[in-house]
Amino acid sequence: MDPARKRRFRLVAALTAALVLAGGLVYTSFSAGSPAKTPSELLATAQPGESYKLTGKVVEGSIRHEGDTLLFSVRDRDGTTSVPVTYTGSVPDPFREGREIIVTVSRGAGDTFVAEKDSLVTKCPSKFEAEDDAASDMS
Repeated sequence: MDPARKRRFRLVAALTAALVLAGGLVYTSFSAGSPAKTPSELLATAQPGESYKLTGKVVEGSIRHEGDTLLFSVRDRDGTTSVPVTYTGSVPDPFREGREIIVTVSRGAGDTFVAEKDSLVTKCPSKFEAEDDAASDMS
């Protein structure tokens, strides 16, 4: 085989391998994530035995402890629909009423959702919310 043809073959083989790896990376990136659902979506579609990522705001006055178990309700960000959640595990420091969270849950008895241990994540409030509110108050 002549050297020019050998180099061309190696180049084609390397580019093909790079395309296959890039395609695999893109596929993994998009298929690995599951979108978080709101409480109203979970109430309508959640099946027992399936796990879901729940996102929303912690309902004011809903946080209480029963031993090592944390009980609270999560509501839609812009609505009133809420679901009760039973959680055990570590609780992030910024967890409090009114804060947005993401937690992995499965449907328990009735409309109660049982969270996976240590799956609670508290979303930090946007640094722009206060600026936006202040700017709209000035208008």
